[in-house]
Amino acid sequence: MLNGFKDFILRGNVISMAIGLAVGAAFTAVVTGFSNAFITPLIGLATRGTGDFSKAFYMVDGVKFPYGLFVSATIAFLITAAVLYFCVVVPMAKVQDRFAKQEAVDIKAALRDCPRCFSEIPAVASRCGHCTSEVEPDPEALSLAKLPAQQH
Repeated sequence: MLNGFKDFILRGNVISMAIGLAVGAAFTAVVTGFSNAFITPLIGLATRGTGDFSKAFYMVDGVKFPYGLFVSATIAFLITAAVLYFCVVVPMAKVQDRFAKQEAVDIKAALRDCPRCFSEIPAVASRCGHCTSEVEPDPEALSLAKLPAQQH
């Protein structure tokens, strides 16, 4: 039962995406409200503005540029992105790492050249399969393959 729930949570499907979009839209409204109610007035106070920074604009040749709307939207975006990253992405990455299956190490995948005949041999090999000369196994490959070091 819990495995099925885990698979549902970790799998992306249409229903999950639809729920995520609905929650995301509601969350965006909350963050925009927070930004307009608290952050924008604080910026207005810090810049000696009127307190309603979203209505700030400047005029050039009779054309109005409402830069305050852009600043408010940018602040709301940054808050939304930060909260989603720290409250959704980071915890989900930890959950996925916890349930991720360890991949088996292929001990023959790492190759190196034989120092005598220059043929490719596995890094964990202690004897060349081509010229049959004895070679020192790569200690890093031995540790990745969880093999004991060779004794002479």
